[in-house]
This record gives sequence, C-alpha cells and structure tokens, in this order.
Amino acid sequence: MEDDKMKAALKTLEGDFELSQVKTPEIKHPDWVLARVKVAGICGTDLRHWKIKEPELECKIMGHELAGEVVEVGPAVTNVKPGDRVVIETLLGDDTCEWCNIQRYNLCPNLYPVRMKTLSQAFAQYVAGPQKKFYKLPDHVSFEEATLLDTFSVCMHAIQLSGIKLNDKVVIIGAGCIGLGQLQLAKISGADVLIIDKVDSALKLAKELGANEVVNSESENAHEKVMQFTGNRGADIVFECAGGSAMPITLPQAVTYSRVNGKVVIVGGFEKDQKLIEMDWSRIQMSEIKLIPSASYSFWDIYPEMQISLDLVANGKLNAKKLITHNFPLDKINEAFETARNKEETGAVFVALTV
Repeated sequence: MEDDKMKAALKTLEGDFELSQVKTPEIKHPDWVLARVKVAGICGTDLRHWKIKEPELECKIMGHELAGEVVEVGPAVTNVKPGDRVVIETLLGDDTCEWCNIQRYNLCPNLYPVRMKTLSQAFAQYVAGPQKKFYKLPDHVSFEEATLLDTFSVCMHAIQLSGIKLNDKVVIIGAGCIGLGQLQLAKISGADVLIIDKVDSALKLAKELGANEVVNSESENAHEKVMQFTGNRGADIVFECAGGSAMPITLPQAVTYSRVNGKVVIVGGFEKDQKLIEMDWSRIQMSEIKLIPSASYSFWDIYPEMQISLDLVANGKLNAKKLITHNFPLDKINEAFETARNKEETGAVFVALTV
C-alpha cells in the first residue's frame, strides 16, 4: 500500500476510545492477507472493558467482530484475492501447541496475546493475518450481517457442546446477541425454547425469532414460568448467555432451572478475576447436573464453526438482519458504546460501526 498510516480507535487509560493515526499492518508472511475493514461490531466482551481502567490495554486497538474487503495478498495466498468481500475470524492461536494442532485453537494457551497483535483489531481501517481466517462472502450477505458471524460462531460452539436433541426443552438466560443467536440455533435443532431477559424490546425480538415463551424476569416469576414450560421437570438444557456482572445471579439461577440430569451450558463470559459464585453444589451433585463451559469457537469435527455459521446465514436459516439495531461511523465509537451499554433505554441489540 502507498499510505502506511491508517485511522484507528485506541483505548485510553480511562477505558473509552480516541481516534488516532497509526501504522497500517503489513503482510508479514507469504500466506497473509491485508483487508480493509468495512464494518466492525460491539459485543458483550467489548462492553466489559468499556470505561474500565486497564493500563495493559492503553493505546491498543480493540474489537474482534469484523467484515471487509481484501486489498492485498501474499504470494502463497490461494483462497481469496483483492476485491473479495470477506468475513474475518479473529481466533488465532500460536499454531504450535497441541490444541492448535487438532484445530481446537480456542483453547490455545497463547490465544489472546497472538490474536490481539493481529486480527483482533477491528476498530481500525485495516487488519492483516493468515489466509485461513478470511472467508469469502456470498454477494447477498451484507458486511453488517457478516459482522454477526463471530457471535453466531460462539453460539454454534455452545450448541454443539450441548448435545441438543429434537424436542428438548431449552431455557436461555439473556436475550442479547448471543442469547438470540442461541435461540435461533436451538429452534433449528428442533427444540422448544423459553428465553429470559429484563428488556422488553429484546424479548419482543426473541418472539419474532421463534421463541415459544418469553419471560421478563423483573415483572414475572421466571422459575415458575420455567416449571410450567417444562412440565415441572426443569429444562433439558439451560444456556447462560447473560454473563458479565450478572453471572453471580444468573449462573445459580440456571442450575435451578435445570432438570435432574440436565445440562447448564456457560456461554456468557465472566468478569475479570471473577472467582467466587455461590452455587447449590449439593443439588448439582445429587441431581448429576452437568456444567458445560463453552469458550469461543474453532472447528467441530472437520468443519470450521465460522463457515457453518456463514452457510446458515447465507441459506436463510439464521437471521442476522433482525439483530442489527444501530449503526455508527467509527468516529462516533464512544457514542456507539454508550448506546450498546444502555440497551434498556436505547433498545440496542447489535451495534455496528462503519469503518
């Protein structure tokens, strides 16, 4: 590229962002691709870092949900070419550990240091990384829709781990992007789904996306509703999709919603340094309730979970459009984060940034 500078949003010590000119990433290896970011997304993980003082992240480029256009490729690249529209997977391990060797790079011990130096830099004009992380988009899938594929891939990994079956009774806690993605995948899998949240606009959207029952946990008795929904047994599978500061409340609740020998899949992320959450461990043991942690995504068998999710969106089986509620230019990234955080007032679900 002729210009070696690009615009990027850098994290400040206070935890918000400031726009700056930084060095454009380079194609460092023959199989690397350089892409122009078109759209980036704000997810729950990003929000957990918002307005938090983290000296180790000061002046860093954040963001891990993105789609764009290829502008340059290394001599060994075969799967994409300049001009191709792509969704970019940001889970990049060290490619040397045992977990990377079996395509379970989501468990790579060096996942975060590696990915944050390369592809997990969505809030900028350009990113560069290995060709295997760039997936071509069909013409009818927009950049905005494609940006949701990271979220859907997280949901895909969780649904695979759950062992979901036809006619299962499923409860989902949290009707944000992850919860609404989990809802759609559970319905595709043949389950009946009850979803719980405290934001009416999110629950309305959940109903439109196929939820059998929606419950506002602030105005209704969620446990009573779950028992009615499951014939007093409890759910076959509970997906905890709220995470963050809610986790000390929602994770114990998830256990109470589970039936004997049921499963609780932990999809939502924990706060940094979260160690102590009181649980009914006696019931977990005596009822043989399985707690299943789910971490990001990678491959399932021989298939990349990002490609599975892309295929489902492309074939009209997963709806991304309905989740996109707001779009801001990168210059207004702080306003975008405020909108995403204050979802009870704004009705935000997925907030996109046009870069």
